[in-house]
Amino acid sequence: MGPIFRSVRWLIGLSVLALPLGTSSCVRGQSNLEASVIRFEDATKASGLEFRHEDGSSGKNFLVELVGAGAATIDADNDGWLDVYLLNGAALPGATLDQIPTDRLFRNRQDGSFQDVTWEAGCVDKNYGLGVTVGDFNNDGLEDICITNFGEDVLLRNNGDGTFSDVTLQAGIDDGNRFGAGVIFMDIDNDNDLDLFSANYVKFDFERHERLAPKAFPYSPGPKDFPPDSDSLFLNNGDGTFTDVSGTSGISSVAGPSMGCIAGDFDSDGDWDIFVCCDGAPNLLYRNNGHGVFTEEALQLGVAYDLKGAANGSMGVDAADLDGDGLDDLIITDYSDQLMMHFRSLGGGLFEDVARVSKIGSEVLPHVKWGIGLADFDRDGDRDAFICNGHLLENAKELDPRTDYGVANCVMMNIGNGTFRSVTSSSGDALKQIASSRGSAMDDLDNDGDIDVVILNCDAVSQYLRNVTVTTNPWISLDLRGRKANRSAIGARVTVDAGGKEQVSEVRSGRGYQSHYGSRLHFGWKDNESFADITIQWPTGELQMLKGVRPNQILTIVQDVAQE
Repeated sequence: MGPIFRSVRWLIGLSVLALPLGTSSCVRGQSNLEASVIRFEDATKASGLEFRHEDGSSGKNFLVELVGAGAATIDADNDGWLDVYLLNGAALPGATLDQIPTDRLFRNRQDGSFQDVTWEAGCVDKNYGLGVTVGDFNNDGLEDICITNFGEDVLLRNNGDGTFSDVTLQAGIDDGNRFGAGVIFMDIDNDNDLDLFSANYVKFDFERHERLAPKAFPYSPGPKDFPPDSDSLFLNNGDGTFTDVSGTSGISSVAGPSMGCIAGDFDSDGDWDIFVCCDGAPNLLYRNNGHGVFTEEALQLGVAYDLKGAANGSMGVDAADLDGDGLDDLIITDYSDQLMMHFRSLGGGLFEDVARVSKIGSEVLPHVKWGIGLADFDRDGDRDAFICNGHLLENAKELDPRTDYGVANCVMMNIGNGTFRSVTSSSGDALKQIASSRGSAMDDLDNDGDIDVVILNCDAVSQYLRNVTVTTNPWISLDLRGRKANRSAIGARVTVDAGGKEQVSEVRSGRGYQSHYGSRLHFGWKDNESFADITIQWPTGELQMLKGVRPNQILTIVQDVAQE
């Protein structure tokens, strides 16, 4: 990374007092834990999935250098194997770079390796990339890519021949020159095409930074030194274009330093709401009235602040049913010395922070946390957590000996009783890599039934962790394709009954730290003899049921089409 970013507001203003939980690093202090069955190996070099992120630093410590970027998985060529899209930075004022950075598309070669096809695929976005999501916005059966930038956003339309076209201006979603963050495709008005929500961070200004920098020395102007920006919402017109409805929908009535975001039917009323992480300000929860009009109700619903009433430096978010009650809970990453938030759903849209009880953040309390993914890494029927860590400050260890600029990432195993524990030290040498990680994507990249992890490291080489967990537990992955509903089936809710328990999951677009993954729904369970009964509630409200489905397969399910 470039020169050290130092901000009193990042170090003090956004932190809370250290809590009396375990504060050891992710790879130390766990000798008493039994060996984990969750294991990863570093397949970065062997797979060719090597990508170096460029933060574009120039020695002036601009805020955009520090936040890094997201990552995405996408089946770009419809061959049944997931490809990887990684965001890159760009030169900032005063920087001199050897070559112009660009985002990268890595095509899965179906043999454990990946090929960089960025240029031939036409995915050459040279803007400063921040957030990314995937969805079929024009319902043509092909997955498209939307990127939020430090500058104008970009929409890449999949042409179906292995290439993409930049249709940003034609679609009308360029959204001006803004500091982008998380981005989501979702159907806000139940008309069966995908609308677009994009979060925005702050109204950063280079001249203001230059004016403030001398007085801030030895720190650098931080997020509190710039006005927060409002988020954006674009309504899909059904003809390849969008209309900006940020004002009429109520979205732009609130401004916050937005980062990661996620959509879901959090109040179980049949339409999708939007949760947004805010950096050092109350989180946002836009509640949908069913017609694409939103009101911000995070405070009323219990997700604006942590369990101590503090507005944390929230970074990334993922959602999953973590306690088996059929309701989506939220896990939020945040700044150093801030306990991660675990918002357990109480039903009706209400949440409570149970982070102290669940211990989800006990091992990562000292660190700055970014990417978060909830996935069943050991196929035992519950969702584990992968947490990406890395400080903003190169001299972080001098300020707090418990952390550093580069630290290990963490695997938190779901014990199944409402609690988590770190199993990082027993999950393989791949978890010992030291970096300052940001976005991540978690999917089955080798089609072997296990969830793998791709990590984007700030101003460093990315990492591909292949899941090598040894287990005989069965699994199934579901690739849903809407017909009456949007083609990506975003908003579909799936219940899998197998191994003596029910599991629920929803198809989403956009999650984690400004990333996208998990379009294929993955389930595991313990009973080797069990077949699965599957119920799909499509976004149109229709139910489709499959009985006695054979496990250990990737199953494509088309809406209203009988399975053989």
